[in-house]
Amino acid sequence: MKRRTIYLERTIWRRLLKGIVFVFVLTGAGLALYSWHLSVQIEKRFSGRRWSIPSRVFSDTTLLYSGQVMSLPLFHEKLEHLGYRKVSHRPERKGELRTLGAVMELFLHDLDMSLQKRGGFPVQIRLAGNRIVSMVRLDNGEPIPNLELESEELGQFFGPAREQRRLVSIDQVPLHLIHAILAAEDNRFYRHNGVDLRGILRAAYTNLRHSAIRQGGSTLTQQLAKNYFLTPERTFSRKLKELLMALVIEAMYKKDEILEIYLNEIYLGQKGSVSINGVGEASYFFFNKPVKELSITEAAVIVGLIRAPNHYSPYVDRKRCRTRRNTVLRAMHKHGWLSQEKLKISLSATVNAAGFSTYHRKGPYFLDCLTEQLTTLYPPQALASLGLSIYTTLDTQVQRAAERALAGGLARLEESNPSLNRPKPEKRLQGAIIVIQPRTGCILAMAGGRDYGLSQFNRITQARRQPGSAFKPFVYLSGLDEFTPAALLSNKPISYTVNGKLWEPQNFKTVPELCLSMRDALARSVNRATVDLAMQVGLNRIVSTAQALGFSTPLKPYPSLALGAFEVIPLELARAYCAFAADGVLPYPLSVKAVMDEKGRVLEQRYMTIERVISPARAFIMTSMLQSVITRGTAHSLKQMGISFPVAGKTGTTNEYKDAWFVGYTPDILALVWVGFDDGDSIHAPGSSAALPIWADLINSIPQYISGETFHMPPGVVRLNICPESGLLAVPHACPKPLEEVFLEENVPKEYCSIHRLLHPFERIINEVRDLLH
Repeated sequence: MKRRTIYLERTIWRRLLKGIVFVFVLTGAGLALYSWHLSVQIEKRFSGRRWSIPSRVFSDTTLLYSGQVMSLPLFHEKLEHLGYRKVSHRPERKGELRTLGAVMELFLHDLDMSLQKRGGFPVQIRLAGNRIVSMVRLDNGEPIPNLELESEELGQFFGPAREQRRLVSIDQVPLHLIHAILAAEDNRFYRHNGVDLRGILRAAYTNLRHSAIRQGGSTLTQQLAKNYFLTPERTFSRKLKELLMALVIEAMYKKDEILEIYLNEIYLGQKGSVSINGVGEASYFFFNKPVKELSITEAAVIVGLIRAPNHYSPYVDRKRCRTRRNTVLRAMHKHGWLSQEKLKISLSATVNAAGFSTYHRKGPYFLDCLTEQLTTLYPPQALASLGLSIYTTLDTQVQRAAERALAGGLARLEESNPSLNRPKPEKRLQGAIIVIQPRTGCILAMAGGRDYGLSQFNRITQARRQPGSAFKPFVYLSGLDEFTPAALLSNKPISYTVNGKLWEPQNFKTVPELCLSMRDALARSVNRATVDLAMQVGLNRIVSTAQALGFSTPLKPYPSLALGAFEVIPLELARAYCAFAADGVLPYPLSVKAVMDEKGRVLEQRYMTIERVISPARAFIMTSMLQSVITRGTAHSLKQMGISFPVAGKTGTTNEYKDAWFVGYTPDILALVWVGFDDGDSIHAPGSSAALPIWADLINSIPQYISGETFHMPPGVVRLNICPESGLLAVPHACPKPLEEVFLEENVPKEYCSIHRLLHPFERIINEVRDLLH
């Protein structure tokens, strides 16, 4: 009986042992299989694109040169947006700025674009008023004829997570930052295999002794596994998975590679709705400098954030941030990575964060237009994940000037006429501006509305509005083959039959003359004379001219076409005027200059695309007539608005004052201004008083784009004296008030004035005496 009992007991123990072994083998096999599954996941994730990095959009660079006139308030604002920090001493580090009266000293940031690369250096800019007198390097005294300021970030294409990140390699990270991370988070990182049992026991003992969570036992590799692959939930299964993943990661990758991934992954704060991830982005967010330039104390601040980024942030509580920073510094000293002397100096240093503004897009209407163009090259998912650098044509100084001129002009209109005020924000008076370089097509600024936050409808690219008299130049252009600026047009009331109905054009103001020259009719925007020209030229020819200049909206050959009765897209109207300013060349509106990948390789390089649509001579004739609009026509009030340099342009007003326009240009720049209500209500003001002052405010704010040069007369144009009464060549000593006029070489008047050429010699003497007396 006893033997049987012993036998049974041994049998039970054998079976139990076999069961335990089986369970261990099964568990081991399961863990091995699961670890293999995890390794596949990790390999798949780490071997491909590790992060979705938002693409960044940048403005154009800013050129400075000796003799340049600038708007100092806009320039100082530009420097602030570029991250230049005012200091009281001579600039010693990149991004520092000192102003001493008329002298400005700044240490330039690096410039790193596709075709433009240079390191930062200190420079002195000497001013006389708002003009740059000289520029010299502070390090060697060498004169600088010109220099470029780096691009300003306009916005980013975010994915769903809205993570902001700048990738850095471990070679770019200063050693003291690595030591700070190891001292604060995992001092045995290079001695364990992903899980540090000693660290876990030490943390457990410390937490039990203080009856609170004072230390964590997770290694950097475990933190990486949790942040990169897992959710933040605190469960045993999640912790086990984290531990297994850490072991697998350590088995698959080298320590430096693991640390580099950690440095780019770690969450370090919040910028509004955008999260700051990685030390590369945190370095700019907190100190406005690349990670390689971080000091010991700055590195300790960033490392101190890892435990609780929004608790220890210098933007939240500077005192708490300093206390946490000092804890990191002492840990560095404890582990032999910081000397006693440096510790003492670092502990006494203040925490000086660079400051930030909540993320917002600059030039949002422009960015929307840019996005529409980019999506033909890259799908939205690629823009949100590939980390592209997109360099644009936008000039942020011009953009800010345009936005402020529009806001100020609309506010003035509402103040001068209370009936324009609307209680509902979406019903308020609206306006739009686009600024283009006519010879290149580069879009310098775009304001598609009064407030992007209230309305994202872009009135420059999406609206279709009647241009009114702003369309008239294309009627006059169509007539240049047969008519000259001196040709006389009828101002008599005439009725036309349109679709079986009589239509009679009316002038905006009373014009007593029964006939006017083409130049005078365009300058004074006389409707009857313009329709008379259109009917003589042929309406189909005007439609063809408009189509050749890039208008895509339907235009019908009705007499009212001459008065701008058919809708156009404002961007296309501005582009068409560019042909006058650019010697007959029609540019393609350009918003993108270059697209680079995250490694700095050029993916796209955009160059200006131009097409000759009219001859330089015809373009000059039109410009000459449009200058008369400014000197003696509907835009003559520009003289009282500080505009003294050569300008050509045209006002526009539609029926019942629903739309007000001004399109004006110099040899260097063109700007279009539109004012109106989205629903078509009357604004009770013409283009000359609604849109023109806004244009003047804008142009006066950007003197760097105004050279003051005159419009160059090309070959194929001749100047002759004509008699304004007959529109023919002036008879010497006979025509009482001869005027100089420009003509196409092939379309010069052949006949002399028929009114004065038969005068009696006695009458000629009387006329000469009268001229002398006057």
